[in-house]
Amino acid sequence: MRDYFMGKESFVPSKLEKISDVFDFCKEHNVKFVDIKFMDFPGLWQHFTIPISEFSEDIFENGLGFDGSSIRGWRSINQSDLLVIPDFTTAMLDPFNILPTLSLIGNIYDPITHQPYNRDPRNIASKAEKYLVQAGVGDTAYFGPEGEFFIFDDIRYGQGLNEGYYFIDSVEGVWNTGREENPNLGYKPRMKEGYFPVPPTDSQQNLRSEMADLMLRCGLDVEAQHHEVATAGQAEIDMRYNKLRHQADSFMLYKYIVKNVARAHNKTATFMPKPLFGDNGSGMHTHVSIWSDGKNLFHDASDEYAGLSDFARYFIGGLLEHARAISAIVSPTVNSYRRLVPGYEAPVYLVWSRSNRSAAVRIPAYEVYNHDSKRVEYRPPDPSTNPYLAFIAIVAAGLDGIKRKIDPGDPVDENVYEMGEVKRKELGIKELPATLKEALDELENDNGFLREFIPRETIEVYIELKRKEYIEVTSRPSVIDYYFYLTV
Repeated sequence: MRDYFMGKESFVPSKLEKISDVFDFCKEHNVKFVDIKFMDFPGLWQHFTIPISEFSEDIFENGLGFDGSSIRGWRSINQSDLLVIPDFTTAMLDPFNILPTLSLIGNIYDPITHQPYNRDPRNIASKAEKYLVQAGVGDTAYFGPEGEFFIFDDIRYGQGLNEGYYFIDSVEGVWNTGREENPNLGYKPRMKEGYFPVPPTDSQQNLRSEMADLMLRCGLDVEAQHHEVATAGQAEIDMRYNKLRHQADSFMLYKYIVKNVARAHNKTATFMPKPLFGDNGSGMHTHVSIWSDGKNLFHDASDEYAGLSDFARYFIGGLLEHARAISAIVSPTVNSYRRLVPGYEAPVYLVWSRSNRSAAVRIPAYEVYNHDSKRVEYRPPDPSTNPYLAFIAIVAAGLDGIKRKIDPGDPVDENVYEMGEVKRKELGIKELPATLKEALDELENDNGFLREFIPRETIEVYIELKRKEYIEVTSRPSVIDYYFYLTV
């Protein structure tokens, strides 16, 4: 189904100041069902749906019960009950349902204490925003993630006792220049040459525009869309910066729209960081700034290098100091570390710079003297992350740098990938972890700076969950094992 309520200009209410506005909106659009979405610990939306006859104002106070033991990383079976209480400010019509359906994002609560559940990423994000104000270092953290993803025409994979394989295909794939397509018209982006070609080489212009148009109609602030570097349908749609929790909500809706629009076109969209060997992976370069009373605390016009304040430099110092630890959160999968290798525009080396895309922290050069747009771009994150936890980890590391006045050192304007190892050692340049296991070890040893934001017990559960995932993935033979080791 690819109707998206044709002719409807917006899926969000024109007025949403109180709970009663939600019910007026339901009546206006003859809503039949209410879909309640919430965030699991690793970073996927979960949901369930109730008929409109079961929807009442009481739900916004007392919530709805569900089995928390069936959600990864949450309750044990003997203490499984949890509540979800929807946030009325997130109300919108779900564009992908045949029958009119109201969509709401919920927060998770303990049914006994009625307190926010400490493993709900959205609750943790709300706590982080409050702490930012209480700490007296600013009143608002703005985030702007650049979400990259691939759109494929065919994906097949399997894993059994005696077999394991994957196969990916795309009409844009450079490997299909000689395929019988009756006729094959060419126009396949070459490896690492997918950045900004016009149609017909960019065959997904209309598809991305359809995604962006639906995002706009769902209340997201879209700035641009374009083809990305890799062959085979790599894409990016950029959203305007927004506050921490709101932007995390928006990024989850962004992914929901991308996947469902692709599905409506009989394609698969994936935010897997490195689906293709030998070409660029998908990152989520994250722009961040801290503001207070309408003033951007990262800007200082007297700084001739990058227009940065000392406040911003200390923030960068904290990011670089804790980068190896927060890698386990912002690059949270085994596959993430197949992206974080030199040569594919992925940041590996822990340096900062103006404009330099080989640095982990970049200050966009075209915004050097712009007060409103002054920001720090943190390049290691990828879109497989839980955005709530990723944004929290970034701001926590940066605030620790401000608190301790951590000097980030001199900027590095050279291409760090092309530096020799000897020079990198002379400059004391550190690297990101090479594996998820290494990143989890770092997080286990360096998480004190996070505890004002994420409870220690929650960090421990996260590490345990990800260690199990690491073992599950790495204990299986891969295709390349046979290439290297069959004849040993």
